Amino acid sequence: MLLTAADWQAVWLTLKLATLVTMLLLLIGTPLAWWLARTRSVWRGPVSALVALPLVLPPTVLGFYLLLALGPNGPLGQLMQTLGLGLLPFSFSGLVLASLLYSLPFVVQPVQNAIEAMGERPLEVAATLGAGPWDRFFTVVLPQAKPGLLTAAVLGFAHTVGEFGVVLMIGGNIPGETRVISVQIYDHVEALSYAQAHSLSLMMLLFSFVVLLLMYSLNRHSRLNFSLSRP
Repeated sequence: MLLTAADWQAVWLTLKLATLVTMLLLLIGTPLAWWLARTRSVWRGPVSALVALPLVLPPTVLGFYLLLALGPNGPLGQLMQTLGLGLLPFSFSGLVLASLLYSLPFVVQPVQNAIEAMGERPLEVAATLGAGPWDRFFTVVLPQAKPGLLTAAVLGFAHTVGEFGVVLMIGGNIPGETRVISVQIYDHVEALSYAQAHSLSLMMLLFSFVVLLLMYSLNRHSRLNFSLSRP
């Protein structure tokens, strides 16, 4: 069965959300991964646990506490109203914030692992050649962490596309504003429109397979190029 206009609207909104969240996650997660991989601070353990918390926490729990914190009676919600910024729950901006928190470990951990695997030697060599901290980060760390960055981008995007519990809790079900693909499938099932639910679910299944295949192919290609480039 062909997708309806509402289905395509949900697809477009999901892709828009996933693209924006992935870009923000890479900007936020890469420096955080660098700090976690390099620091010896006593805060490394607690920060690592907080970053990884969404991996084990039910998404509805995260969404519930975000709803309380960002609601009109919550501390962040009151702050937003005082600043004249409005409330985030049941808005696209609220979806972005919830998705950032929920998908953060899927971006931070691959980048952190890639940086840790790099070791100290490349940075020490760059330092002896006069490269400053920023030069070493952009010319040594980022190129050698490329496989981790690619994995992080793919996983962050795919995980955001597949979110359900947290987006339903914080965003609700507003057409064109917060109704993403997973919520649209849920609506079809509730309405016993199994054919429409099947069409969207099959699209998600194929998308997930292609994304994972692309991730493994890119990682294999990057590792092969890196091996060939080493003396």
